[in-house]
Amino acid sequence: MITLTKEDGPADLDGVTHLSIGVSWDPTAGSSGGLMGKLRRKTGTDLDLIAIAMQGADPVRLAGLDSLDPMGNGSLVHSGDNMTGHGAGDDETVTVEFARIPPNITSIVFVAAAYKKGSSFQKARNISFKVYDATGGSSQQVADIWPSLLTQDNGCAVAKAVRAGGSWKLEVINVTGKIKQGDEYALMRFAVSK
Repeated sequence: MITLTKEDGPADLDGVTHLSIGVSWDPTAGSSGGLMGKLRRKTGTDLDLIAIAMQGADPVRLAGLDSLDPMGNGSLVHSGDNMTGHGAGDDETVTVEFARIPPNITSIVFVAAAYKKGSSFQKARNISFKVYDATGGSSQQVADIWPSLLTQDNGCAVAKAVRAGGSWKLEVINVTGKIKQGDEYALMRFAVSK
């Protein structure tokens, strides 16, 4: 088992064949009370978990938004888009099977964003990113990453898996930044900068 924090630096994933990262959040009324607050809580807000596969410094595949299996072989799979934050447990997850990741992929950056227009981190509460060792078919949580409530940003680079010879390392990043909503190129630039 590995336990990860940002301060620990990159952790070896020796023996980890499957890794899952999940994001969960609760819808909030924000500063709205009464009917508007109830409506805002009912509709929720749409945050997106996105995994960007990198070939050196270039993003080449994206899991998330409307792409659930970008490699076409099940090695990088997204659970699908939760547009409200309603429900128990993780609202969106990405699972990586390291042995099946093509050899030209050198790293995978995991980003959460209030990507679609009208969504924001401020319209969500209790945002949490969980990292699981999913080796052997069971999931064991190894990290729980919480972004700052003080941020006005709409993106968070959560973690980065990096190929190291024949194995992988995982680094907790937990850095926020601004991404132009609905702009895939801005999303890629943000991921590349991490």
